[in-house]
Amino acid sequence: MRNIHIASATESQVPLILYFIRQLAEYEKLLHKVEADEARIRESLFGPKPAAEVLIAYLDGEAAGFAIFFATYSTFLGKPGIYLEDLFVEPKFRGQGVGKALLVYLAKLTLERGGARFEWSVLNWNEPSIQFYQRLGAEPLAQWTMYRVIGEKLEKLAQTL
Repeated sequence: MRNIHIASATESQVPLILYFIRQLAEYEKLLHKVEADEARIRESLFGPKPAAEVLIAYLDGEAAGFAIFFATYSTFLGKPGIYLEDLFVEPKFRGQGVGKALLVYLAKLTLERGGARFEWSVLNWNEPSIQFYQRLGAEPLAQWTMYRVIGEKLEKLAQTL
């Protein structure tokens, strides 16, 4: 079995984070929309007021993918949550559990932080990702193209591996 390890990114990994952002944008056919550069990433993620957190997933010691997320809050539930802004796994590492490991890690983190929901959005044309998310128990919201894992499904996802 291959070894998957997930760790919080450090400021020294800004070039890697930007690389993953660009790879994701290329996959989503949105590379022309990327305005981020190393200075902006460094300031927004590692400056005095970080806007989000970054996880790097390693497969057998090699950087295989990343997830960028931030805290949310539900007024209806009166509890925090986590919103997954971006998740990307290098094509050569797909199908080996890296994406699932990142989602399981974030589900656990949501619960550890007292959160009630873990959610994200996906492009409507991205059928491979949509099918992957639904296999993990995520459900689309009718009014939004957003996925949410809550309650028993969040508990189940957090215990999956």
